Amino acid sequence: MAALIWLIGGIVLVAAEILSGDFFLLMLGIGALTAALAEVLFGNTLISLGVFAVSSIGLVTFARPWFKARFHGAIVPDNVQALIGGKATALSRVDDSGGQVKLNGEVWSARSFDDKQVIEPGTSVTVMEITGATAIVWAEPV
Repeated sequence: MAALIWLIGGIVLVAAEILSGDFFLLMLGIGALTAALAEVLFGNTLISLGVFAVSSIGLVTFARPWFKARFHGAIVPDNVQALIGGKATALSRVDDSGGQVKLNGEVWSARSFDDKQVIEPGTSVTVMEITGATAIVWAEPV
């Protein structure tokens, strides 16, 4: 009877993985299926519980990161996140109250990252963050 419960639980978890796509439920489902096998082989619920715990923890710790990297690929920054860390050129004076920079061929409103820093036109700056439509920039001290 306990093996049947492990089996049904494992199948439900593996099926639920289809909805999540994060490989977590799949690892738990495989752990439950191994626990079902252990229950059939040994007939001891404590051993089955131990097999479930060890196999699930092992799969989540070691197999899941590999599956995620293999099937989901690298996370590619897009939109605003891709601009952070990029280089821009100050078009006007940039300080804590505002200014403009040219970033990826476009003119952006900008503020200095350091409230005390004043960036002169023509200075190369690094984009530290994007807040709304304003680039928060920082220039290396000369």
